[in-house]
Amino acid sequence: MATTTYLVTVSGPDRPGIAASLFAAVSPERYPEVEISDIAQITIRGYLVLCVEITLDDATAPETIQGEIANAGVRDEGVQVSVVRVEPEEFLNGKRLLLTVLAPAVSTEALGVVFAAMASCGATCERIVHLASYPVDCYELVVRGPNHATLREVLTQAARQAGLDVAVQRAGLHRRSKHLVVMDADSTLLRDEVIDMIAEEAGCAAEVSAITASAMAGDIDFSESLRRRVRLLAGIDVAVLDAVRAKLRLTPGARTLIRTLQRLGYVPAVVSGGFVEVLEPLLRDLGVEYLAANRLEVINGRLTGEIDGEIVDREGKAHALARFANEIGVPLQQTVAIGDGANDIDMLSLAGLGIAFNAKPVVRVHADAAINVPYLDAVLYFLGISREEIEADS
Repeated sequence: MATTTYLVTVSGPDRPGIAASLFAAVSPERYPEVEISDIAQITIRGYLVLCVEITLDDATAPETIQGEIANAGVRDEGVQVSVVRVEPEEFLNGKRLLLTVLAPAVSTEALGVVFAAMASCGATCERIVHLASYPVDCYELVVRGPNHATLREVLTQAARQAGLDVAVQRAGLHRRSKHLVVMDADSTLLRDEVIDMIAEEAGCAAEVSAITASAMAGDIDFSESLRRRVRLLAGIDVAVLDAVRAKLRLTPGARTLIRTLQRLGYVPAVVSGGFVEVLEPLLRDLGVEYLAANRLEVINGRLTGEIDGEIVDREGKAHALARFANEIGVPLQQTVAIGDGANDIDMLSLAGLGIAFNAKPVVRVHADAAINVPYLDAVLYFLGISREEIEADS
């Protein structure tokens, strides 16, 4: 039996019962051979757009379908209905990508740049979801096109050109199954650099801060820079660490990020070039059980100026990510890493999704995604979690 595919579009002021009347109008009681192949719906400010793709016997005219729908009361109160023949086909044999863009405010100009880039690759947008309107504006787009490698590169460049933070990921359930989220501490989980805070208490802040800046920019080897900075702390009373812990400032959104991850079954972890003695009590308060960081050598209540054990450097951070993933039983493809410094690059590259958070240029080049707003919970949008879901149980 020959069949024809129709796209039924219903639009207008939303009210209860529209969809029920529509499906009753095209039910098997009226059309025994009817098959539904796709449905999509969105409601904005009380205005409904509902699309249903159905397949019917060739003998059925679109005017007949439209009449049945009208008789069912769908077209009452300003609602419009159209029924058109369509050709079912696989669009360019393309697969879907998820494009997430965010900024303090996403402008029409910025979206125009993104959609122009999409069109230049022969791709189209199938769906747009507004994930958040505060504290940042965030949209998730489902994009379909023939060449993912080119599309990913072009969309990333266009979004950054438009001043948007961006993540481009393969669509699918795997994104929601990233169960391990590893983050750096200094200037990521925390607003400060811990070693600089210790140096300030010790009276050598300027010297230590200069070395820290060079290390984070990748100008000098992190391990060597850490040894040089820690040596400047030799002789300091260990009580200074208590004073530093009392001054720690979490990045805005840090508690929300960790609380939401835990509520949704993710495992948060911290991998830091900082110090266990400072971070461990804070993470205990946050309920974070996984930590890899350096230990300061202490003798007779004073810092010796040396590190106790192996240094957690650029390579050590990547090893810690792999170790945590193995302990938890999570494939590396299902991990997320977040960092800002050059010593985070290997960790970001190894993770399934590497996110550069307010990072130096050398770091952004190696990351899958970038966030340049000061809210750490913006990471959740790159996992497809909306603001409404974040606040559901807060």
